[in-house]
Amino acid sequence: MKNRFQRFRSYSFLKKLRIVSLWFLGMVFLSIFMANWRINSNAEGKVFTSVETIPYHKVGLVLGTSKYNRRGNINAYYAFRIDAAVALYKAGKISFILVSGDNGSKEYDEPTAMKEDLIAAGVPANKIFLDYAGFRTLDSMERALKVFGQKDLTIISQEFHNERAIYLAESFGIEAVGFNARDVKKNRGFKTKIREYFARVKVFVDLWTGTDSKFLGEPVEIR
Repeated sequence: MKNRFQRFRSYSFLKKLRIVSLWFLGMVFLSIFMANWRINSNAEGKVFTSVETIPYHKVGLVLGTSKYNRRGNINAYYAFRIDAAVALYKAGKISFILVSGDNGSKEYDEPTAMKEDLIAAGVPANKIFLDYAGFRTLDSMERALKVFGQKDLTIISQEFHNERAIYLAESFGIEAVGFNARDVKKNRGFKTKIREYFARVKVFVDLWTGTDSKFLGEPVEIR
C-alpha cells in the first residue's frame, strides 16, 4: 500500500487527474448500477399492468406531474396516469384516489389539474383527495402515511416510477403495489429515463441521511 501511494505521488498532475477522474466515474456507475438493481429487485411481483390481477386497496395514490410539456402539449405521462387511475376506480380495485403533486405557487397546481380531469373522466369529486405538497416522490410517500393515514396503497404511475416509489413507501412502513400506467415512446422519454437512474441513487442518499418531507401538517381522513 505504501509503495502504491509513493508511486501515485510521483505521477504528473495530469496523470493524477485522469486516475482520480476514472475512479470517480467508476464509483458513479457502480452507484447507479447498485441502486437500479436494488430497486428493480425489490419491485418484483409488486407491479401490475392488468386491472384484473392487481389486488384491491382502499386508496390509489396518483403521483403528480405537469399536465403540459414544454411545447404546450398535453404531457403523455400525465394523461396515461389519469387513464390508469380511472381504469382502477371503475374496475373497483380502489375506492378513493389520492393525488399527490406540486403546488409550489398559485400558477402551478398539479393536484387540482389532475382532480379536474379525473372528475371529467367520471370519478366522483368526493372520492378524490388532494396532497398539495407532493414535491418529490419521497414527500408523497411520507405524507401518504403521516398525513393521510394510509398503511397500504396502490401507487399509480409509469413502471420505472412505481418501482422507485414502492421502495420509498416500504421505507416508511407502507405496504404498496404499483399499477403501471402506459409508458411513452422511447424516443420521447429518453431524458426522463436518464434522470431516473440518478433519482434512484438519490433514494439511498435521502434514506441514509434521514431526509424528511418539506411539509407535513394536520391529519386528513380518507373516507
